[in-house]
Amino acid sequence: MRFKSLASLKRREPREFVFATLPREIPITRYALDKAFKISELVRAAFRESFEWYGFTLGNRQQPEVVIDIGLPQNTGNVADYVSLAPEKIAAYQETLPPEMVINGWIHSHGDMELRKFSAIDEANQRTVLDYVTTSLRRPVAKREIVIDDLVCLVQGEHQESDLRRGSVSLITDVPVGEVALLETVYGSFCYSLVIGDDGWHHQEICYQNRGILSGHVLVESREAELRLLDSGRSLSPADIRLLQDEVREKIQPISYKPETIERM
Repeated sequence: MRFKSLASLKRREPREFVFATLPREIPITRYALDKAFKISELVRAAFRESFEWYGFTLGNRQQPEVVIDIGLPQNTGNVADYVSLAPEKIAAYQETLPPEMVINGWIHSHGDMELRKFSAIDEANQRTVLDYVTTSLRRPVAKREIVIDDLVCLVQGEHQESDLRRGSVSLITDVPVGEVALLETVYGSFCYSLVIGDDGWHHQEICYQNRGILSGHVLVESREAELRLLDSGRSLSPADIRLLQDEVREKIQPISYKPETIERM
């Protein structure tokens, strides 16, 4: 058997119709960013040493792509070069928030470390946060064709049991159908990830998850993103800083030993 070209053997690409996009940059208020660096400053002032800490970026449910605040949950243990979190910790903190507020990512500090990017441990934490926030941030972003090479079209009441044995998928309709295009809704979600350092640097990514409602196909990816600073008209007042100082002393728990797993390149 001869083929005109190898291209004739390739499965055609499914059609996809995109009607919504996910964020490609991170809109964040100056108040939220200032608060993140203030937490690191208060940690050093309270404990006379730089420790990693983590928190959550927060948005409004009506506009979840904008970071308007930083939430500081109860950290389970803080050392100079390691931080980890668990799904139950995320859920517990979400329950403390007002109904209109939603977690849209996470932020943590590398303190005075030289590592100015995400570590392998950070990437695992990002996936944990993404899996959690997906349920509240997902939105329909596309319709994608499901290509079925051996689809069998049958007419209701006219097919035999043996007909159902043919093909990998059977479509039963009330009238004869000659051609079928099956499109599934693709739901997309995002999660912001930020890391900051004591001397004022920051690095950030957006993690994405796309899931087909019928196929169950999941695509997870991440990309670096720029911060877009917004002026919300809110700033850290002396009263805010005093409350934040109390929160740091309550929720940051420095430990003297080093876990076996630490931040690495």
